[in-house]
Amino acid sequence: MLRLRAHTDRSWLDKVLPHLDQLLVEQAHLEKKAASGALTFLFRYPEADAMQRPLSELVREELEHFEATLGFLAARGLRFGRQKPGPYAARLLEIVRDDEPARMLDQMLCHAVIEARSCERMKLLAEGLRDVDEIELADFYHGLVISEARHHGLWVQLAKTVFAADEVEARLDQVLEHEAVVLARATELPRLHN
Repeated sequence: MLRLRAHTDRSWLDKVLPHLDQLLVEQAHLEKKAASGALTFLFRYPEADAMQRPLSELVREELEHFEATLGFLAARGLRFGRQKPGPYAARLLEIVRDDEPARMLDQMLCHAVIEARSCERMKLLAEGLRDVDEIELADFYHGLVISEARHHGLWVQLAKTVFAADEVEARLDQVLEHEAVVLARATELPRLHN
């Protein structure tokens, strides 16, 4: 379903699990950014009637995940604050065209691909957390896996309410190829999307 062109090796866990506190801070930022991205679409494209309610619901769900992540941070005695973002999203968004409506389509598909990558990595993370007896956190990430997969599908489905299905599929293939190149240029920051 996710159709990712590059797959994350389990060795990624060895790089990120020692930095679980940083990952949790990043998780809060990612949930907030996902809510912001959906909210931006509500304001930027009010004429796209079919997107309004689903994106409103998505904003609320992402904010619930943000709040839940804040709860995990507090329980671990961690503070939410600024964090240097990894370059993944900025590099992925380099594929977005400037002109409308192409810009709209590209941004929707970038959101979809980010959700797909999150789904894949969170699944690995949930499994890795079980291995180190972080069961409550593993359960949380397992729940996020299900949400991320649904969010991926939602962005693609919504794109197809505005654009022809074959156009969406063709451009999604291009964005997925681009995302594989972005991952190949990853840095060593311990991040979900790096």
